[in-house]
Parts: sequence; structure tokens; C-alpha cells
Amino acid sequence: MIIYLHGFRSSPASEKALLLARKMAERGLVDQFWCEQLPVSPQQAIKQIEGVIAGASTPPCLVGSSLGGFYATYLAEKHDLRAALINPAIVAHLSLAAYIGRQTNLYTGETFEFTRPHIAELAALEVSQLLKPERFWLLVETGDEVLDYRQAVAKYAGSRQTILPGGDHSFRRFPEFIDAILEFAGFQPET
Repeated sequence: MIIYLHGFRSSPASEKALLLARKMAERGLVDQFWCEQLPVSPQQAIKQIEGVIAGASTPPCLVGSSLGGFYATYLAEKHDLRAALINPAIVAHLSLAAYIGRQTNLYTGETFEFTRPHIAELAALEVSQLLKPERFWLLVETGDEVLDYRQAVAKYAGSRQTILPGGDHSFRRFPEFIDAILEFAGFQPET
């Protein structure tokens, strides 16, 4: 099973989520894919995802983008899971502090309030050191205009790393890696 975790102000309607869902459906794996809108509250988001992890028949693989990568790191460490991280947030409570206030979801247009208590919830989820870096796959593009990819490279030292020149925070080359992500998650390659 793959649990896809979208980023801040994002949704299951993001291009990466839709592409991954489509590929899973094409391979007859629609029941092995989960991606839903995450609550604004990091604490509530983790609770929601942990419910899915608890209900999975086999240990799922987490795929997280940006803030979803931050969540995936916390959950992979806590539940001993594999995680593919796409331009992940490293110190989310610091990088998202600038967004306190009214925000708009980029895909749904819904507005929400991002608060100081949300920042505190993020700080409580920070993983200072990876216990098993080998369970992570970091995918970053050096042109990420939102996050410094070098922070991710340093944090995930010892992990599988794919560092691509150029690109941006959306990780433009994602379609090229979908099949490899499925294999990383434990699905057999297409024949």
C-alpha cells in the first residue's frame, strides 16, 4: 500500500497525487493507494494517517511531498516504514512560520487559518536524527524555490538520494520516477 501525503496548501488534486493515483489504477492497485485531504492541524493530520497505517493489512510505504515529506519522516521513524520524500520540508515549524494567518488551498480554493499552535504541533513532530536512514529515498531538485535542497541532502545522509539539477518545488520530473517509486514501495515492476 502507498499512502501519499500532500504538502501545505495542497490537496489530493495535486498533479503528483493524481499521476500516482492514475498509475496505481492502471496497474489494478487502486485499493492499495490512499490519498485524502489532510487537516490543517499537524496533530490531526498525523492522527488521520496513523488510522490508515493501523488499518493496513501490510506495512504501507509513505510518499510525501514538501510538508507531506516532513510528516512521512515522522511516521516512518515512529512506525518503522519506508518513505519516498519529494522536496521535503526539513524544519517545517521554521519554514512555515511565515505563513501564520489566513491561507488558501491552491487546488480547492478553500481558505483556512494557520496558527501559532499549528507551528508548535509541527515542532513536536520534528525528527532530529534518523534511526534507519536506509528506509528513506530522498528525491530533490536543486531549483526548488521554496526549500533549500541542501538541507534535505544533509538530513537524509545515508539514505538513497536522487538529486536532480534545475526543476522547482513541484518536482517537475516526478513522472519519470513513478515506476521506481512503486518498486521502492514493494510493487513488482510492470512486465
